[in-house]
Formats: sequence, structure tokens, C-alpha cells
Amino acid sequence: MKAKFIPLLLLAFLLFSCGPSTQITGAWTKDNISSMGPYKKVYIAALTPNVNAQNSLENNLAAAARERGIEAVTSKQSFTRTFTQENQPSKAEILDNIRAQNADAIFTVTLVDKESETRYVPGNTTYAPMAYGPYYGSFYTYYNTMYPITYDPGYYATDKIYYLESNLYDAQTEELLWSAQSKTVNPSSIDSFARDYTEAMIKELVEDGVLKE
Repeated sequence: MKAKFIPLLLLAFLLFSCGPSTQITGAWTKDNISSMGPYKKVYIAALTPNVNAQNSLENNLAAAARERGIEAVTSKQSFTRTFTQENQPSKAEILDNIRAQNADAIFTVTLVDKESETRYVPGNTTYAPMAYGPYYGSFYTYYNTMYPITYDPGYYATDKIYYLESNLYDAQTEELLWSAQSKTVNPSSIDSFARDYTEAMIKELVEDGVLKE
């Protein structure tokens, strides 16, 4: 029983660690959202100075929209110049740009906070019976053979946690239609984060009735 129990724990850990890293922590939907639209083209803007993150997020979201028959344009595609904190577009400039793309909805994603969290992962002492071998013949041979593989010391791990806010607006009225907060833990790369984030957003939009199955 015990020999089988350890591999099952290992399998469960591997499945958990490979799961999605983005979770929805809260969401809000406008009451009469079902009576609005239908929205045929969405303008997607990732509000971040990290160009790689912006490209990956916007491209993944745009691809997901197109898979559902919704046209999509990204801020990276539509603006030819780079903006900085000191050189932001005016309200007229950005709204004119969005409407020039014939977009009727706007989807934004913003990193609102990030933190590091250190936790202690305790070690485990396990019992795994093995077939009888020559090292059973003396105490030290047995001890020297088995000790390294039966004791797993504890260690400290630091988690990187990113909190994001995602909003959907009507492009003509600028009215907020839907909003969600999410957190992402220990993304392995920008691309994997963008994929997990997009999957979580699409699932939530469907559950909230903003997107159809």
C-alpha cells in the first residue's frame, strides 16, 4: 500500500503544478449586458510598458476573439508611435484611433499590483519497501544506501504573484460593461502567462454571459 501511495502523491503534485496559473478573484457584469451589442469588433489594449508582455497578451486575446467570430485589432497594431508615462495619448487621440478601426468594444488589461511571497516547503520522510538486495547484509551498507533516497529536506520557495484588472467597454459610450480581477502565480514565461490569462478570461466571459458558448 505505501509503495503505491508515494507515486500517487507524486502524480497529483505534477498534475497540480502543471495546471493553469491564473485565477479569477472577482468579476462584475452590467445588469442589462444581454440587451447590448452584438459587438462585432474589439479593440484590445494591454496597458504595460513591457513591450513583450503587451505583444503576447494582445495577440493571444485577439486570436481568442477571432476564434469566436469577433474581429480584433490591438493597440500595438493601430498606434505607430510609442507612448511613455510622460508622453501619453490624449483622450481624443486614443478614442479617434479606436473608432477609426471601426471597433465597437474595448478590452483593456492592466497590471495593478505584484508581490513576492516566501513560504517554507517541509521535507518528507517516506517509506518505500524495495526488493531484498545485498545492502541488507549489514547496518551501515543499508543505512548508506537508503538514507539519501528516503529523506527529502525542506526548503524555502518564493512565489511571484501578479494581480491584473481586465475591463470591457462600449466604444461609443465608453460605458463599462464587464470587469474582472485575477491573480497569476509563478508564470514560467510571458507566453505561458498570456495563454493561461486568456483562457481564464474567455472562460469567465462565457460564464458571465458576455460571450456565447
